Amino acid sequence: MSNSSFLTEFLLLAFADTRELQLLHFLLFLGIYSWAALLSNGLIITAVSCDHHLHTPMYFFLLNLSVLDLGTISSTVPKSMANSLWDTRAISYSGGAAQVFFFVFLISAEYFLLTIMAYDRYVAICKPLHYGTLMDSRACVKMAAAAWGTGFLYSVLHIANTFSIPLCQDNALGQFFCEIPQILKLSCSDAYLREAGLLVVSFCLAFVCFIFIVLSYVQIFSSVLRIPSEQGRHKAFSMCLPHLAVVSLFLSTAMFAYLKPPSLSSPALDLVVAVLYSVVPPAVNPLIYSMRNKDLKDALKKLIQLVLVQQV
Repeated sequence: MSNSSFLTEFLLLAFADTRELQLLHFLLFLGIYSWAALLSNGLIITAVSCDHHLHTPMYFFLLNLSVLDLGTISSTVPKSMANSLWDTRAISYSGGAAQVFFFVFLISAEYFLLTIMAYDRYVAICKPLHYGTLMDSRACVKMAAAAWGTGFLYSVLHIANTFSIPLCQDNALGQFFCEIPQILKLSCSDAYLREAGLLVVSFCLAFVCFIFIVLSYVQIFSSVLRIPSEQGRHKAFSMCLPHLAVVSLFLSTAMFAYLKPPSLSSPALDLVVAVLYSVVPPAVNPLIYSMRNKDLKDALKKLIQLVLVQQV
């Protein structure tokens, strides 16, 4: 295999070798995907879309987050489930490219959106008198479109770099889905340095967003602690803690996956870490946001009651 033009498929890392464990993996991922991801994110998307009380900037961004979460988990989990069900490891070359494109697009757009949501919380708490002006509907749409558009361009750039590199080492990837670092390991030339450089720039951009989020929350917490009433402080913390929990989960799992020492790497650990950052956040984000949000819980209850009434 002297060039990637001869590569017709990749071999993904399997979760198990025995048939019983493969079926267990399929059932486990089926439960996570259908219940925790599809149903929960779908309910939030429907509730925010249908309930006019939730037509505010915070819930508009939450709707976008749920769409991105749904897309992120859909880009990796169904293929892994199908491979376990049919006892195969293969994914076509074009399928692998599509998987890389959508995963990078959606995960990067989600990170940019989480940064914007930190700004939304900052304006709401630190500049409440200017909130209506700074976060009007037009500004919110532009911000969301910027997150989606930046993620798209970012993904196109990575795809163009990664899949122009000759691959000749092998076609076996050390992960249960196609990701750029694993594909770069198959390179047979120094051309991978170009993509590696782009990854360094990406980490720098991610670090800038991280600093922005941290500084936003430093300002938020300093403002909240100056609120005289305990009820006011509780309300302000309730607005911010779900977003902070989602950001912490997203960053901690991704940082451990990509910045852990090479000495800690092993196929089993890499699989677990990949599940933590690619499957767990999209599945639990709806639970985090709905746990302490009375308005969202009320909207979800109304939606579920409406569905049940129509079925009866």
